[in-house]
Amino acid sequence: MLPARYAPILFGLILSGLMSLLVSAISTLRAVGPKADFLDFWVGAWLTAWLIAFPVVLLVAPLTRRVAQHLVGKSGLD
Repeated sequence: MLPARYAPILFGLILSGLMSLLVSAISTLRAVGPKADFLDFWVGAWLTAWLIAFPVVLLVAPLTRRVAQHLVGKSGLD
């Protein structure tokens, strides 16, 4: 098990990985269609997207959390 202090980083890693996986699959499918080499295109697109998405999620998560708290009130996210 990892120490609890790594939870925000692990959360960002998992969230960015799953979201970039899904979005890159949809985008790649729309761009190249269901070809035999779709998987090759998709994996390349996904890894590139994940490399960008992970640090972005880590940077914008605190701001997003504050905006969400403002929109729902302090007691909404406790």
